[in-house]
Amino acid sequence: MEEKEQKILEFMKEKDYVPMKAKEIAMLMRVPKKEYRDFLEVLGNLELKFKIQKNRKNRYRLVEKTYYDGIYRKNQKGFGFVRLEEREDEVYIAKENSLNALNGDRVLIEILEEENKVKSAEAKVVKILKHEKDTMVGIFQNNKNFGFVVPDDRNFGTDIFIAKKDMGKARSNHKVLVKITKYPEKGKKAEGKIIEVLGNVNEAGVDMLSLIKEYSLPSTFPEPVVQEAKRFENKVDKKDIPNRVDFREREIFTIDGEDAKDLDDAVRVEKLSNGNYQLEVHIADVSFYVRENSLLDKEALMRGTSIYMLGRVIPMLPRELSNGICSLNAGEDRFTLSCIMEIDKTGKVVASEIVKGIINVTQRMSYTDVQAILDQSNAQTMEKYKPYISHFKLMEELAQILKNKRKEQGYLNLDIPESKIDLDMDGKVTNISKYETTFAHEIIEQFMLTANETVAEKFFWLEAPFIYRVHEDPDLEKIQELNKFLFNFGMKIKASQDNIYPKEFAKILEEVKGKEEEKVVSNLVLRTLKVARYEAQNEGHFGIASKYYCHFTSPIRRYPDLFIHRVISNYLKENYDVSEKWIEEKRVQAEDRAKQSSEREKIATKVEREAEDLKKAEYMEKRIGEEYEGIVSSVTSFGIFVELENTVEGLIRFDDLGDEYFIYDEDRKRLIGERTNQTYKIGDKVMIRVKKASKLLRQIDFELVR
Repeated sequence: MEEKEQKILEFMKEKDYVPMKAKEIAMLMRVPKKEYRDFLEVLGNLELKFKIQKNRKNRYRLVEKTYYDGIYRKNQKGFGFVRLEEREDEVYIAKENSLNALNGDRVLIEILEEENKVKSAEAKVVKILKHEKDTMVGIFQNNKNFGFVVPDDRNFGTDIFIAKKDMGKARSNHKVLVKITKYPEKGKKAEGKIIEVLGNVNEAGVDMLSLIKEYSLPSTFPEPVVQEAKRFENKVDKKDIPNRVDFREREIFTIDGEDAKDLDDAVRVEKLSNGNYQLEVHIADVSFYVRENSLLDKEALMRGTSIYMLGRVIPMLPRELSNGICSLNAGEDRFTLSCIMEIDKTGKVVASEIVKGIINVTQRMSYTDVQAILDQSNAQTMEKYKPYISHFKLMEELAQILKNKRKEQGYLNLDIPESKIDLDMDGKVTNISKYETTFAHEIIEQFMLTANETVAEKFFWLEAPFIYRVHEDPDLEKIQELNKFLFNFGMKIKASQDNIYPKEFAKILEEVKGKEEEKVVSNLVLRTLKVARYEAQNEGHFGIASKYYCHFTSPIRRYPDLFIHRVISNYLKENYDVSEKWIEEKRVQAEDRAKQSSEREKIATKVEREAEDLKKAEYMEKRIGEEYEGIVSSVTSFGIFVELENTVEGLIRFDDLGDEYFIYDEDRKRLIGERTNQTYKIGDKVMIRVKKASKLLRQIDFELVR
């Protein structure tokens, strides 16, 4: 579509061009009759984007002004921002210039004032191209003759008026899903109709259900998709076994969390006679079951990824596959795509092979049990797995070599603990703590990283159509901002426009290892880095300090892995002699699938984060008035954020910092007391009291004790 738009624009930019009707343009551009309808659609899109316009005689000409389109992000106070691909910084939109655009709307904007040293660029919305949502989740309030819904998304910007006839069976304090029938304009509120009552706001499970509805997540699989999954039952197709390398006599292990049900990777390490290691990474051959363009495939592409919402999973594939025939369950024959690597004593992969395999997992291991074996800390566990202890010791040995090699390359080992949120049977939070990781986790991480790199490098040099996991270098401006923080700790990252190396970041992380400021510095480094995404072109991975990287190891829960499994399978089937036509077809697909997968990943990340924030606020609601020690994690112009030992974070607003008036030092990102010179900066330890917490707002407020 964009290519066709560009051709039309170039035609209109020619100096001999005069305004013409659609048929005249089509004739001069030699558009075939059968493509005329598509041509009109392209013209319509250009008109919507304000790039061309019709005069009174229906003749098209270029629009002289330049307009940009982007996603509008609305603030609760009414103003907003639009991020444009062409610009690094967001463009500011004043409330009066917003055209009543709502949070998430795609809008067309005109720049009113370019950015300068004092402030960012300012623009006005000239057209709302597409409203992001036509449904909204919120809390219903009944006022007898009418009602209204307060949206969960506080940035939406308006309550939603509900006429009595459109209330359905909703009662006050019910969480509801409302269909927007009229968008806000000229100071009037949005209007809507209740289409689903989710339950009382305090009812068990309603909070997670609200998130599912808010983001229009597919909570169930259509029946035809489930039936397609059930066809495979739980036994491998014996007809295909002769086409595979048989690993069933080898001792192979899965190592996962105790609660994991979709086991898509299994490993084995062997010491070779030349002193090198053979690492086998066996990945579930999901592409054998989820065929291209099948109902399962279309559903998986639409979902893009599995979403994990604290005790609730929205899987990419039906459980008949993800927990059944595609899960590498112990004692069951399973088809795999296996990456076999020979690794020398320095951690270098000196030879590799990818094959279609069949395995029968010897033992399902948990991280806890493997770590107990490595530490020799549990006699009962040691006895239970006595025949396999040498395997895990060899895995530990190889993983340590691989980790050391990565450290030398500048791999960023960001030791930022995840939150472990325990729930009771009703989904209520019972405890929040750090999620503890051990070297057993490291074993699997190092093995998976190595397999992902090996596969990516191999298919990069084959010039295959592929999806890579890309992580670009951070921006120099962001590094300079980070250095302002690091100045407080006596550290600095050396970087210039052409010389930004992961090793410089790795040095800083190594320097703070084990110190009180480790967590804070790790978080600051993380905020400086760009967000990784999927691309059809290889651009390397900064965080892993790797030239070639892809996602190959989780096809049960990530679509890019499934896509490249199909590509690899076809290369194997054709003995690496694939047709140019197939390559071109798959290249186009790779672009589309990478973009879709990146978008779905963003939504999944947002939902998982909001589920966590919601549960943390619920937990702190019962701890109002309690005091804790915390560490300043961020300093802003409106207060400071403090993170507690259990990973819960809350805001101390200026009013709750005591009687002192504080000045915000933007350069050093710190607060300075005007009278006492008392300063608050990132990394400071403080005592706080929980002042407020709201599960509905997903907010936690602290006040300073000392």
